[in-house]
Amino acid sequence: MHRGMDDKSPRGVGEAPLLALSRPSDDCLLVSLQGEWVLGRKPPSVREIEQEIRASGRPGKVAFDSRGLESWESGLLTFLLKVREICSRERIALEDDGLPPGIRRLLALATAVPERKGARREKTRAGFLSTVGVRAVAFWGSCLEVLAFIGEATVAMGRFLTGRARFQRSDFLTLLQQCGAQTLPIVSLISLLVGLILAFVGAVQLRMFGAQIYVASLVGIAMVRVMGAIMTGVIVAGRTGAAFAAELGTMQVNEEIDALKSLGIPPMEFLVLPRMLALMVMMPLLCLYADLMGILGGLIVGVFMLDLNVLEYFAKTRESVTLVFLWIGLFHGVVFGILIALSGCLRGMQCGRSASAVGQATTSAVVTSIVSIIVATAIITLVCDILNI
Repeated sequence: MHRGMDDKSPRGVGEAPLLALSRPSDDCLLVSLQGEWVLGRKPPSVREIEQEIRASGRPGKVAFDSRGLESWESGLLTFLLKVREICSRERIALEDDGLPPGIRRLLALATAVPERKGARREKTRAGFLSTVGVRAVAFWGSCLEVLAFIGEATVAMGRFLTGRARFQRSDFLTLLQQCGAQTLPIVSLISLLVGLILAFVGAVQLRMFGAQIYVASLVGIAMVRVMGAIMTGVIVAGRTGAAFAAELGTMQVNEEIDALKSLGIPPMEFLVLPRMLALMVMMPLLCLYADLMGILGGLIVGVFMLDLNVLEYFAKTRESVTLVFLWIGLFHGVVFGILIALSGCLRGMQCGRSASAVGQATTSAVVTSIVSIIVATAIITLVCDILNI
């Protein structure tokens, strides 16, 4: 704030900001500024000048007289900018010789660089067709990106089969442990409960016809053929697939993947390939274990609820479950392992450069994996029905 040399009054005691208009000549409008133009005091309206111009005829110039100005702050600069805008609109010259030197410098600085057109963002609402078009283009781009990723993974697998892939064997063994042994507790619990549920639901209906023994067939076929693989796939998708996406997403944020590319190490072989191989190896084994735990859950219901004999239950299970069902279930497991690994690694490689992007990649990996599992199950079931197996 600037204050006059002769002004000895404290803030709030001086005169209020005043505006006086006069016409020293027909060609000049003189604006006299008086009082304290400071915060807390309402300044005069710029409409007074605009009304004077329209009422008395447009002058050739607007001049200022600041001898009565006691003190000023930024409010005066705002007022003068509005006056300058009016003069520019009405094509009237503005003379600032009568203003204090400080306000002249600020006024020149404020008007030195004009506002660039289009600098301000205007909120526009896209139409329905525009939104659909943008979403369609984005979906098509995402499909192309997925296809490119699958192609690169296929090439990496081919290099592995020919012994040319580059990755750490120690990392592969660690991934085997993470995908296999560390997953057994949750797979045991879920599969046992699924077997219990299947047996209980089947027993409610079969007991009405005195066919309780067929609970063993129901649980055995369902678990071995598809349910064991599906439940294991969902568990691994939520546990291991999310972990893959988070790990690769964090590496993307820390620019570790860019560092691998700079060193000439392909991330597809070094990071994606060992994870895909680990799930391809461990998923069938986990499916076998899930089948066993599901049959055990059905056995518990059959023995303690339906009063079936243990040997009788296992004999009926062995009679109902064939090797064809077992191979179908193992094939499900291999396919699910590939899909989970590809989904987790794809979302991790697509991760942005922020912490929130890692969370989004993890969520997207789980959703993509589960959707892929359901779609693959439907396709495999349809093919098996066509082949009568």
